[in-house]
Amino acid sequence: MPVIKAGEHLTAQCVPFNFEDMATQAVRYLEKVRAEAAEIVAQAKKEAAEIRRRAEAEGRQAGQQAIAEMVRHQLGQQLATLMPALQQAIQQIQEARQAWLRHWENSTVHLATQIAARIIRRQLANHPDIPLQLIREALELATGSTQIRLLLNPTDYQTLKPQVEMILREMATLGEVEVAADPTITPGGCRLETQFGIIDQQLETQLRRIEEELRD
Repeated sequence: MPVIKAGEHLTAQCVPFNFEDMATQAVRYLEKVRAEAAEIVAQAKKEAAEIRRRAEAEGRQAGQQAIAEMVRHQLGQQLATLMPALQQAIQQIQEARQAWLRHWENSTVHLATQIAARIIRRQLANHPDIPLQLIREALELATGSTQIRLLLNPTDYQTLKPQVEMILREMATLGEVEVAADPTITPGGCRLETQFGIIDQQLETQLRRIEEELRD
């Protein structure tokens, strides 16, 4: 039984201090703090990764938009530069096409007149009245003229002279007509010279007029 000496006062009951409990609690608290810190770090890493992913996606999208805008701008500049050249090329193609069509038409008309000339030349031998018809037409056009000179190819002059004189007698309204041979006149044709001008009834002249009319 404890002995209390004089002058001593018992103020509180003494409780023994347990260091082992405090250490255990401290360890638990540290583990909890570490777990929470690890969770915070993991969440931060996750958020950082998400932010980085979004930034990369936005960066790629922004980069693609920038590239597309740059391409559109460059294409616009190139088209603005090429458009006059394209228009000029189109105009040149159209002009070349028209020139080709004109050349083709002229060549076709010329070929047709050449074929017609050959056909008529072949018919002259079997139809001697063709030169006489041309002579009659020329004399009819010269009606009213007082000075007339009829030029024939030398061969036609020899073979057609009687028929020509008969035609002149039939056309009494004509003045005096001089008939002469001229080697420059092609066979089958004639040329009539009057005081008013010249009437050319040569085959080549007639076909040339037809060709000019067809071209026009």
